Amino acid sequence: MATHKGQGSTQNGRDSRPKYLGVKVGDGQLVKVGNVLVRQRGTKFYPGYNVAKGSDDTLYALVNGKVKFENRKDKIFISVYPLEEFNLYYGGKYANDKPTN
Repeated sequence: MATHKGQGSTQNGRDSRPKYLGVKVGDGQLVKVGNVLVRQRGTKFYPGYNVAKGSDDTLYALVNGKVKFENRKDKIFISVYPLEEFNLYYGGKYANDKPTN
């Protein structure tokens, strides 16, 4: 019979790697094809125009252009508009941006 309790190992000491989730680009920023816009679990943000959703719910750009966050039906959609289209609809100015001539 032991006179002291055995040490044993602790049950703590484990941790998972960080997942780096969240919004990666802001409203009005320029993006290239394939750029990741949002990394998420579940669909907090929905894909809009020229945006696709990956199998892990990541949203990414399908065209070069400017990012626009839009509220539709109580949901947040993220779209990417080519510069020509963006200038046509928003007059080249959005969110105090410089002209995109």
